[in-house]
Amino acid sequence: MLFAGRRAALRVQLWVLIVLLYSGQVTGSVLDDVIYKRGEYKENCTRFLKATFPTGTGIFCNGTFDVFACWPHSSPGIVSVPCPPYLPWITEGATGNVYKECTVNGTWKTEENSSTIWRNQSECENHYFFKSEEEEVFRQSVLRVLSIVGYSLSFSSLCLAVLIMSLLRKLHCTRNYIHMNLFVSFIFRAIAVIIKEIGWNSYTKSTASKVSLEYFVGCNYFWLLVEAIFLHTLLFTAVLTRKRLLKKYMILGWGTPLLFVIPWTVAKTLYENKRYVPVLLLIDTLKRCFVIFCIFLKIIRLLLSKLKADQVKFTDYRYSLARATLVLIPLLGVHAIVFTFIIDESVEGSSRYARNVVSLTLSSFQGLLVAVLYCFANGEVRLVKIFEL
Repeated sequence: MLFAGRRAALRVQLWVLIVLLYSGQVTGSVLDDVIYKRGEYKENCTRFLKATFPTGTGIFCNGTFDVFACWPHSSPGIVSVPCPPYLPWITEGATGNVYKECTVNGTWKTEENSSTIWRNQSECENHYFFKSEEEEVFRQSVLRVLSIVGYSLSFSSLCLAVLIMSLLRKLHCTRNYIHMNLFVSFIFRAIAVIIKEIGWNSYTKSTASKVSLEYFVGCNYFWLLVEAIFLHTLLFTAVLTRKRLLKKYMILGWGTPLLFVIPWTVAKTLYENKRYVPVLLLIDTLKRCFVIFCIFLKIIRLLLSKLKADQVKFTDYRYSLARATLVLIPLLGVHAIVFTFIIDESVEGSSRYARNVVSLTLSSFQGLLVAVLYCFANGEVRLVKIFEL
């Protein structure tokens, strides 16, 4: 049982190496090097066993490559061979050995009450070699689960919000059409992230998936910008019934992100893994956040002045809309600006993990917050639902 546990630990270490490769924590060359060296070791073992096959009579155990190490044709007794050099923690000049026992019957000794061949590989193990990587794998798993849960809740709540606003005809107006488009942009974003997280490898590795995700993230910002612009206009105009404005808002919300995404896509295609793409992405994010924050500050000043002059009452729907928008803009904007500067390269260890947890929590639950503020907690929606029921 002890040796079985040790072999299991070794398999876990190799599994961790593979997982780290596919999760982007180690480069492909590390695993490629292990695979190449193991294949070379196996080929050399096969040639060695053919060349040294005993020609005389006598009892001996047949040599073999048992997936882990190369064992020569051996007489009865304890047999030892050096630790396989393909293991990444085995350095040149290492003195460790792995052991088997050849019985007097000419067979390799098996473990007690088992058909598994006994092997002592304790000298070839290093339980701490992948310790930091194992912790990183666990952290990445936690972040992945958090992401899926957050975006799933956002997706379901947003779909329900869209359904409610679509069915309640008394809510059909420019203001709520803007809300619904904001919901839809978050829905598409949630779908793109969930597909990426559940592991559609062929999809997630394609440029199309990355481009679509960037586009929907951009749409989130620009529909939030539309919310701010509409509120700004509404505070200046007591009655706003011109539906033609909705077409302009549609172009701004769904069309403008293309002006950022298309150059980003071209730059990513031409300069993949080079410094230009992060710089372009940083400039893109800062531009969007800066514009939204400028409008945010102007809305605050205007709203305070109107409240002070009693031009807007606390029971006015414009006040409710302003309150919801003024909650969203700083929350989403501060999140975007702060975590644009606090990149992975600037923090390490637990600080990076904490940063990722906070950032991912805010990002994944944004859709749920939007649905609550603009639909579920919206007094107008609740009143219409009660009236129609």
